[in-house]
Amino acid sequence: MRTTAPRRRARRALAGAGATVALLAGALTGCQSGGSAAPGERGAQSAPRWNTAPTSIAAAGDSITRGFDACSVLADCPEVSWATGSDPAVRSLAARLLGDAAVPGRSWNYAVTGSRMADLPGQLTAAAAHKPDLVTVMVGSNDACRPTASSMTPVAEFRSGFEQALAQLRAASPASQVYVSSVPDLQRLWEQGKDLPMVRQVWKLGICQSMLADPLSLATGATARREQVRARVVEYNEVLREVCGKDALCRYDGGAVFQYPFAAEQLSRWDWFHPGKDGQARLAELAHRQVTAAEPPR
Repeated sequence: MRTTAPRRRARRALAGAGATVALLAGALTGCQSGGSAAPGERGAQSAPRWNTAPTSIAAAGDSITRGFDACSVLADCPEVSWATGSDPAVRSLAARLLGDAAVPGRSWNYAVTGSRMADLPGQLTAAAAHKPDLVTVMVGSNDACRPTASSMTPVAEFRSGFEQALAQLRAASPASQVYVSSVPDLQRLWEQGKDLPMVRQVWKLGICQSMLADPLSLATGATARREQVRARVVEYNEVLREVCGKDALCRYDGGAVFQYPFAAEQLSRWDWFHPGKDGQARLAELAHRQVTAAEPPR
């Protein structure tokens, strides 16, 4: 049976329409099934990824990162620093990541005993000169450890200082990752030493009086003062978490240091407040776990 010309043209038109529909359906299916990335997905894929194996480290912060009172009384001992120390008993973060031989040439410690958040911008500016893969930050204890609770650094001022410090680092060294340690629980440190007569005598020399003054007093005023200091530390840690969370290359420790149950054996045998060698080793272990994790703590 012969097919007329009009019928052949109609069939060709229907076939062409069917092919067009099939192409459109395939394109839609590909978009829905991930065959081609959506704009948001492309943006996520281009976001900077956390490097779990940095090859250079700079440290910023206060007396804890300087190893103060860990080796001798009233003296820094940077060789036992949790961040950049060389003491094999501590196995600092730098030693664990870089290897012992690379620590002297590939790590730098800009922490200064007594520093507060207001000092961090200057420290990070100095650190940025090396363009380090990783910068560690542990600061805030001295903002809470003041002669009185009323003289603690205001939270807004603490936030402003941290924001300024990160902004200056980003301007000078955009690719540097930042590991931010939470501020330790100062009230727990008070609990560890308050019942030892010798410790109370040492604390009278002026160590963290906002928390440690009248260590045996359970009067309403003394208890309220300690609770006020602890609450301020919690607020500082929330600031660290929030500000760090806005930077794609910043990782907060999730409160790991604040929550760590420091015991007497982890504290300095001279002041029972700063970390001793064992305490420094625990800080290094916590930091290494966080820095090398595929995902940040939740």
